[in-house]
Amino acid sequence: MKATPHILVINGTKVRRPVFVLGSPHSGADLLARAVKRSAGFHLTIGRPGVLQMVYAFAQRPSIATERGRGAARVLRDAYAEAWQMSGAGCAGCRAECWEAAGLRPPEAGDASCVEPRGVDRFGDASPDLIYSADVLLDAFPDAQLLQVIRDGRDVVADMLDDERCLAWFKPGLTNLDEVFPNPFLGVEEVVERARWPRAAAAVKCALRWRGSVRLSARLRAQTPEEQLMTVRYEDLVRRPGPIADEVSEYLGSQISKLALASLVREAAGEPRGEPRRPELRLPERLIPDLRLPDLRKGDSRRNERDGDAPRPGGRLTTRQLEQVERIAGTELERLGYRLSGAG
Repeated sequence: MKATPHILVINGTKVRRPVFVLGSPHSGADLLARAVKRSAGFHLTIGRPGVLQMVYAFAQRPSIATERGRGAARVLRDAYAEAWQMSGAGCAGCRAECWEAAGLRPPEAGDASCVEPRGVDRFGDASPDLIYSADVLLDAFPDAQLLQVIRDGRDVVADMLDDERCLAWFKPGLTNLDEVFPNPFLGVEEVVERARWPRAAAAVKCALRWRGSVRLSARLRAQTPEEQLMTVRYEDLVRRPGPIADEVSEYLGSQISKLALASLVREAAGEPRGEPRRPELRLPERLIPDLRLPDLRKGDSRRNERDGDAPRPGGRLTTRQLEQVERIAGTELERLGYRLSGAG
């Protein structure tokens, strides 16, 4: 028997078509999430403790979601019922990243909210590694709209190698290959990959995680109606922020600020403000083996032809690292339309 839809009410407003921004570490999903958060009518959260607890659980042990069935959706929905409260108490547990995404400084006292409740009619979340809870999200919110960001894996790996929080997951005490295999969180799907993991280079481990995330994106695309999933290519996002904002606005049926997105892109590129870019807040990821990759169908952002003077993908990687990434994820890169360098 089909489950009765659950209506969640936050501050007197019914939650309809919540928006979830998905992407692998350093995919650029944070840029799109910040633009949504700074757009009128949206209350988008990032990294609320109760939500992160569930995201960690589903990411590291996906069997929790499958074994508990509707119970997992109910628990996640309850976490959002608390996370989306628009009050000083509701925002007391916010991480600095959530406040900064709104363009605000974290308050010294816990009596302020990151959003004015009046006028809010859309809710959403962009917590790290949310992509690995996508199935549970759709169970919890059948009318949810998903935004996923795809980026060249070589650039993703280069950023991950500079992020100690990403590399921390590779420490022996944090891996659970003996307990969970295939291991979507680490991207380890084959016996030979598990055997080589302890001695594998950091670039190889980062490439496995990226490869697994895009395979999961493909699975998500294959199973989700077009009206509920839009794929944005990061390279298009930074090259054409205005048109991308228009496309996202049309998809969501709500206006996304072109000014905010363009400003965020400039900041990420180090243009007008001198503040250093904060690394993305990234937590566990879960990958589901699937060789089909995201096709950018109607309604998704299409890639442009690369400009002749565009920087080389993975330009910060050594030749050896570039060879390792393309060996691990070359098939996925090519299927996504990224040309291989031929390194090695």
